[in-house]
Amino acid sequence: MKQTVLTRYRVMAYITAVWLLVFTGAIVLKYGFETGDTMVISQIHGVLFIVYVIFAFDLGSKAKWPFGKLLWVLAAGCIPVASFFVEPKISRETQALIDGAAAEPVQA
Repeated sequence: MKQTVLTRYRVMAYITAVWLLVFTGAIVLKYGFETGDTMVISQIHGVLFIVYVIFAFDLGSKAKWPFGKLLWVLAAGCIPVASFFVEPKISRETQALIDGAAAEPVQA
């Protein structure tokens, strides 16, 4: 597994988490204070979430995660602020895999 796979996941996890918070704020403003519109924000978040799912699935398949762990990581993208807690844990675990693979000698 390459470092770029983890980096792509990390970037999209934070971007998606921030947009989910923006979207949540817009929903509160729209329905709580009858102000604003959420159409553009929801569409942007939707596209970003799809990219996040693709990158998380790619990382999970290359790290050989069990299906339950993959669902846990994907669910973190649906819960406001959950990605901020899940992403560092996943990054530490995956970085250890990357470092371990880099330390193994190449067999001829």
